[in-house]
Amino acid sequence: MKKIFLGLFLLSFFKLHAQNDPKKYFSLDAGYFYGSIIEHNPHISHLITGHPQGLILSLNQKTYGLDSWEAEYNYPDVGISFTFQDMGNPNLGDNYGLYGHMGFYFLKRNLVFKVGQGLAVNTNPYHPDDNYLNNAYGSRIMSSTYFSGNFQRENIIKGLGFQAGVALIHYSNADFKSPNNSTNTFVINAGLNYLFNAEEQPQYIPKDRTQKFSEPLHYNFVLRGGANTIGIIGSKSYPFLTLSAYADKRINRKSTFQAGAEFFLSGAMEEFIYYQSVTFPRGRTTGEEDGKRLGIFLGHQLSFNKLSLITQLGYYAYYPYDNYVDRLYNRVGLQRVLYKDLFASVTVLAHGANAEAVEFSLGYRL
Repeated sequence: MKKIFLGLFLLSFFKLHAQNDPKKYFSLDAGYFYGSIIEHNPHISHLITGHPQGLILSLNQKTYGLDSWEAEYNYPDVGISFTFQDMGNPNLGDNYGLYGHMGFYFLKRNLVFKVGQGLAVNTNPYHPDDNYLNNAYGSRIMSSTYFSGNFQRENIIKGLGFQAGVALIHYSNADFKSPNNSTNTFVINAGLNYLFNAEEQPQYIPKDRTQKFSEPLHYNFVLRGGANTIGIIGSKSYPFLTLSAYADKRINRKSTFQAGAEFFLSGAMEEFIYYQSVTFPRGRTTGEEDGKRLGIFLGHQLSFNKLSLITQLGYYAYYPYDNYVDRLYNRVGLQRVLYKDLFASVTVLAHGANAEAVEFSLGYRL
């Protein structure tokens, strides 16, 4: 259910400027891809036996500067994507993905860099009896991210064009259910695109460079929660709660800098301490260790109207039991304004490339 809410949240990409755009312009692109699974973890080496292949289909809404944020980012596309991927190994099965995406243009709009975030459904997840070899996907529903960079030409002949390039597709459930070794697939792709109403496309509205924009210092309070496992196959999911407080300073329409502190309560960490104490009674874990954490962090918020990309880097200043995760942590995710100063976010808390949990958050900005 939580991942369904994640998908609905990410599809808000498509509403970034719908209120102010009286007429919408769209394009459609479809491509075939072929590639290889990257062995980012030796535990999945037995699953890399073939070359994944599949299809990606995207519906893109064009922007022309009717909202000021569009010109700031060189008139990006926003939209939804669907993917099908044969993972090249029967134990991994097939993946079907649905994403919200944004496409950013460079080199006189001949190069497009696309980022998509959403949900994927796997046809053959881990099962202790029927599919014990699949230690990459512990759940049928997963979060998924893709990055693509394509050379693209639109409207070559009556709205029809083509694109070709590379992409990286990631699948993981962020340790909501074990196992969760995840996969990363690097692919090459090529396909066709079609620009609807190609003869009626409006002119781009230039960026207004005379307006300066900044905001005074603001204070934010955020409640984050969710559930994760201790990383052991067969373990339960345990709830966690994080209380965050931070100050932010917006310096222009795009960028806001953050600095703050947060307090972590993790049921999975408490269970991990207990598990270590009874499994390895001669080890250094006694079971009486404190599972609480206190972190300090710096962050950046990249704003696209009401939607924004959050990136934060933190350090556990109080971390008495340091055998659980690394002391440095990072957070990446999406945040959306719900009403005035009230906002919600979906983020991934990780330690390097090791995801600890997906966080669902509600916050208030003073």
